Order: sequence, then structure tokens, then C-alpha cells
Amino acid sequence: MSGSRTSLLADRFSPFGTTIFTEMTQLAMAHGAVNLAQGFPDFDGPEFIKHAAARAIGVGSHGQNQYARMFGVPALNAAIAQGFASRTGLNVHPDSEVTVTSGCTEAICAAIMGIVNPGDEVILFEPYYDSYRASIAMAGGVARCVTLHAPSCADQVPPRCTPLGGEGQFWFDPHELAQAFSERTRAILVNTPHNPTGKVFTREELKLIGELCIRHDVLAITDEVYEHLTFDPDLPHVHLATLPGMRERTLTLSSLGKTFSLTGWKIGWAIGTPELSRCVRAAHQFMTFATATPLQWGAAEACVLGEPAREAIATLVADLSRGRAFLSGVLTACGFRVHAPAGAYFIMADWTNVRSGGKRLGDRFSDDIAFCRWLTQEVGVAAIPPSVFYEHPHHGRSMARFAFCKRMETLEKAADRLKKSFI
Repeated sequence: MSGSRTSLLADRFSPFGTTIFTEMTQLAMAHGAVNLAQGFPDFDGPEFIKHAAARAIGVGSHGQNQYARMFGVPALNAAIAQGFASRTGLNVHPDSEVTVTSGCTEAICAAIMGIVNPGDEVILFEPYYDSYRASIAMAGGVARCVTLHAPSCADQVPPRCTPLGGEGQFWFDPHELAQAFSERTRAILVNTPHNPTGKVFTREELKLIGELCIRHDVLAITDEVYEHLTFDPDLPHVHLATLPGMRERTLTLSSLGKTFSLTGWKIGWAIGTPELSRCVRAAHQFMTFATATPLQWGAAEACVLGEPAREAIATLVADLSRGRAFLSGVLTACGFRVHAPAGAYFIMADWTNVRSGGKRLGDRFSDDIAFCRWLTQEVGVAAIPPSVFYEHPHHGRSMARFAFCKRMETLEKAADRLKKSFI
């Protein structure tokens, strides 16, 4: 090609490179490592949902295999609206206030593309799911980050700051959050339960966020894909949209994949007022237009949250609780400082005081990326280096993220390798 460009890649994507999930999974495969990096289960979802999708495909007979409505098949929209109403008490119109997307990742991108103009600011809590920053870049927006500090960082509490958050949880400085709002702020993106920290935002924290949104006339986008996966009865999931004044300014995003261990189906959705839904649909119609039709019919069986779905969720939460306790115990025994999650299915753990061969790993490795590559290649256990999810990477360099959404035999295999190296 002629011209002075050295790369065909558009400039907007140049800061992001290949996603860390792809990099670490490929490294795990190359070295035969137990993959506790990428957050997908190594077990299957409930049979009743898969059977519903198979019926919709209609093998041997006419099935539901043509384009769905742009905003979702009627049965799924109705199921999502019904399930949301039962949990929140908010009545939602299935046709004008629910939009089905190809996973929550598309819902995030469509929401940001639909409401953010070039130069608008979007507030994020760091660490953040990596698609947030890329979506803001695609919209021409500007990210403003507020740090979630590890529970162990008591020495970082600024003077006169009263950190908000449940005991032992990642916390933020309310003053820093308030300062992040400006006349250019268009939206704030809140992920609760939170990936990668496992933090469940408290009602007090969400109330502050809501008050700031109302004061500054800012929209809220909530990523609630782990809404059913919480472990502490004292820290239940709270929907921001249910707080005073937030129903009309909140886009609530979620998906089927995490709740029912069907991450490959990529069935997500956005719930918001008709005006907010039009914003999402303006982008969605030109991204994917419609999501896989038979999978939407299968998802409808789950999203209404009948008895089979409630039993499946309860079983999953119980299994995850056991995996969480087991892996936390193993990591602690190996010398990691574990930050036990209140929700989602990841453990953040400080590795710097772990010893191997008599040497402290914090003296051996300069950051979490070097540590996680070594852990994958030499120990045979893959984890995610979380500094890539920070605007200020030094906050995450002492930690690694381990996924426990795995069969117990997988976790036991990882445990054997960790113990052999660190105990």
C-alpha cells in the first residue's frame, strides 16, 4: 500500500491490542495449564433450556430459524420483563423497554454508541471489564476513572475520607467519585456484582451514585450479568434502577450466560425507558440487527424464572460457593493474600508475598503480567493479570485474578500444582 501509514488498524483500537483473555487462554493451551484465567465454566448449562432451543430449531420439522425481531422474539422479551418485575417491582413493557442483544458485551457497546457523543465523558470504576474502554473509544467519548481500592489498602485512605463498601470489600473514595462528574459527563457505567474484584455495591454506594446522577443530569448504565451470583446474605444485589429518581435514567444490562452457564449462547439484553431503549436500538440494528432466533426461544424458558430456573440458579450458587471456599483456602495456604468476593466468580489475590524456592515473588517479578505468564508456563495454572483493567495500572500490579467457575476436579488439579510450587 502507498502512503505513510505503518498499520492498517484504525487508530481508535491501537491502545487496546489483543484482549488479555485471548492471550492468557492461548498461553494456557500452549503449556497445558489449568485455565483459571478466562471466566467461562467448564460444565454445561441446564438441560431444560437446551431442550427448549432444540425444539425451536425443529430438527425434522419446521423450526424458528429465520431472523427474529430486531429487539427480540416476543416470548423472550416478555420473560425478561416478567423476571425483572418480579425482582424489582418495576413494571417493564416488553416491546418498548426490553432490547435483546448478542450478549451483554454487545448491549454495553450499543448503549454507549447510542447515548455518547464525541467528547462526552463516561465515568468508570477501575478495574473495569475491558470492553468498556474500547466501546467508549469507538463512540469518541472520554473515560474518567474512579479507583476501587483493595481492602488491604487502608494506608491509601485519604484524609477526611469515609470509604464506602461492605467490610472486606474493595472500596472507593466518595470525594473522588463526586469530583469525576462534570458538565461534560454523559453517563456512569456501574458493574455490580463486579468483575474482576467480586465487589457487590452496597445500597449506600448506589444511593450516592444515584444522587450524583440526578444532580448532574447524568445517565447510568449498569452491567448486572452476575446479578444472581452473590454469596453474602448481608450484601444482596441491588438494582440501581429501583432507587429514587433512577428508573427513568438507568439502562439495566444483563445476560443469560453467567446465570445459566451458557456463555457461548451470547444472549443479552438492555432494559430502559422507551427513550433509552431507542438509543440502544439505534446502534443495535446496525451491529447485529437480531440475535440467534432458536437460542432466544431457549432463553425464554429460563428468563421467566420459573421453578426449574430457580432450582438451577440455587444449585449453581451452591456449587460456586464451594469452589470459592476451596480455592480461597488453597491460595491462602500458598501465601496469597485473598480478597474474598461477595459476588461473581473471580478471586483477586495478592501474590507478592508468596515464596517459591525460598524467594519472595514480589522481589522476583516486576508486575502481575510477568507473574501470570510465569505462573502459566512454569506452575501450570493460568490467571489474569488485572493491571490491564486499570487506567492507573499500579493499583493492580500486586494481584492476580483466578476464576472459580470450574468443576471441583479442575480446581483440585490447579490446587495440586499450586501446592507443589508454593508449599
